Amino acid sequence: MNKISVMIVEDQSMPRQLFEQFINTSENYKLALSLSNASFAIMYLQTYHVDLILMDVITSQGSNGLLAAEDIKKHFPDIKIIIVTSMPECSYLERAKEIGIEGFWYKETSKEPILNVMDRVMNGEHVYPKTSPLIKLGLSNNREFTKRELEILRLMTGGYSNKEIAEKLNISANVVRKHIVEMMEKTGFRSRTQLAVRAREAGIVILDRNIEEI
Repeated sequence: MNKISVMIVEDQSMPRQLFEQFINTSENYKLALSLSNASFAIMYLQTYHVDLILMDVITSQGSNGLLAAEDIKKHFPDIKIIIVTSMPECSYLERAKEIGIEGFWYKETSKEPILNVMDRVMNGEHVYPKTSPLIKLGLSNNREFTKRELEILRLMTGGYSNKEIAEKLNISANVVRKHIVEMMEKTGFRSRTQLAVRAREAGIVILDRNIEEI
């Protein structure tokens, strides 16, 4: 039986080495190549035969794995992709589904081994977690925020003012201000800046301007 050829796109050395080890010791898979920058992936696909890609979201030099995956799906629709990330940013799940990515796996919190997810994806399944990981933020957690609050919080982490956020979301500045006050009450943080900084540090919301501008 021919082994399934896998490309790894991961900039952190520890998880990349673990993925390589899992693949190299597997009876079903073989390593085609391992990259640290997602923007180079499609270039290598012109030369290397690949059946499956394990793709991190945030890779070296700020290259975004979701953007790279979207480009790959346009040119190589038969290649299956599994997003692997440690970031709990909820929009990543939605974005991956929109692109048509077959699998999504959280590095630290997923209970199912990555090889099982790979097997299921290669057997034609779409494998996604039901929710993003539970992350504490002050007195609250990421699941206690509404979708609108997360949209506002994401833009706050990008340094946008209340007026700029209102314009981007097509709502009034007063509505933005009200949501921020409610989020501060939930978390117990005393300032808008503290709320934004802690949310960004926790990875609950991450603004990617490349995606934002699409």
